[in-house]
Amino acid sequence: MSRSACLDRFRDSAPLVLPSMLLCDFGNLHREVRLLEEAGVEGLHLDVMDGHFVPNLTYGMTIVRAVRRLTDLPLDVHLMISNPADYLTSFREAGADVITIHAETVADPRPLLREIRQLDAVSGLAIDILTPISRITDYLDDCDLVLAMSVATGFGGQEFDRGALDKMRSLRETGGNDLLLQVDGGVNRTTVTSCAEAGADLLVVGSAIFRQSDYGSAVDELQTLARTV
Repeated sequence: MSRSACLDRFRDSAPLVLPSMLLCDFGNLHREVRLLEEAGVEGLHLDVMDGHFVPNLTYGMTIVRAVRRLTDLPLDVHLMISNPADYLTSFREAGADVITIHAETVADPRPLLREIRQLDAVSGLAIDILTPISRITDYLDDCDLVLAMSVATGFGGQEFDRGALDKMRSLRETGGNDLLLQVDGGVNRTTVTSCAEAGADLLVVGSAIFRQSDYGSAVDELQTLARTV
């Protein structure tokens, strides 16, 4: 999918719930993707962790490529890795439509954000829960998306940190309405409305979908709550 098509899809449908594949059943990946498509999701979020920038180790291009073969949905790839510059092209070729790097991993993210756009992908910049938005203000013109982490980066299933709400409000004011705001970590039926009220366009959800017996009902409930604002 082209950068412009992906941006239009997300902007036109926001706020959107994006399932985080970190908690899916990888032994039944085809079934999981099919169930999520049937649930009506508009994209899939894939967390890539290297065991270095973050203590956890997940998956890489092989899984992104496998998911791409199973669906035409936009793939939102969140790179929690120490050397993102080495892998941007590879992840785009594997099927990533959105590529998000962490501000904490590079002194100057601007060249990488521009490279992501040159690859015709959506350029994303993430900040950890302890990183102030002042760290990225100068780079917002090169961002299509900013991801505000609402838990400590690296593990799923953590409790939501409400400090992320203030960050999103400030980012919306600073970045304008065209900037896609994403929140990741602890988003569930009790926090999703607050996230949408704070300006989140893309709501990354893990356990509140994958630990439910019916993905469709879970997605519908979360999506309805997000759109009550």
